[in-house]
Amino acid sequence: MLGKLLAAGALALTFALAAFAPARAADATIADPAAKQVEAFHAALIDTMKRGHDLGMMGRYKALEPAIDAAFDFPTMMRFIVGPTWATMSDTDHKSLTDAFRRLTIANYASNFDNFNGQHFTIDSNVIQRDSDRIVQTVFVPVGDKPVPLLYRMRQSGQTWKIIDIFLEGYVSELATRRSDFSATVAAGGAAALMKKMNTLADTILAGVAKPTR
Repeated sequence: MLGKLLAAGALALTFALAAFAPARAADATIADPAAKQVEAFHAALIDTMKRGHDLGMMGRYKALEPAIDAAFDFPTMMRFIVGPTWATMSDTDHKSLTDAFRRLTIANYASNFDNFNGQHFTIDSNVIQRDSDRIVQTVFVPVGDKPVPLLYRMRQSGQTWKIIDIFLEGYVSELATRRSDFSATVAAGGAAALMKKMNTLADTILAGVAKPTR
């Protein structure tokens, strides 16, 4: 199932074109449940940014936790990042790795979305169907800089649509990048080494010692 996420070659052109969908579509009412999930996530990011200075790093972390938990399918994402080795790991390892990746993800967002000066997101109401998944096309619009296309790959989990990958600039896969970054760690030290690496990265980000990893 997760092998479909690696079909980047077949999807790259579609994603690149999707990033330049007609702007008027972004103004339409959002009705698709996958797009509404992304819309709610973006609203939480903007709200946290507006309160960023008063909240501080850990305040932003706590504020974003429920929105990120609602929006992301961390077990599916972690299974893809680890790759075939996932099947040989224990349930305890699965949970520990998923928890560490969740913590790193929230830390990254808490660090990146810390200050508001007029930034906003747009969402294209035209959601693309890809097999059983859906692609939600969005753009992050900073102030005084070029807009950044962000494509969310969504998969249904129960009755809810959840994010399983994000494509920066329309084609750079978050999961593929993470898998590349962490593959050597998994090969050398397995679950324990990867869990330690992710928690160390989260610690340094939350302490303000290091910049977010993505």
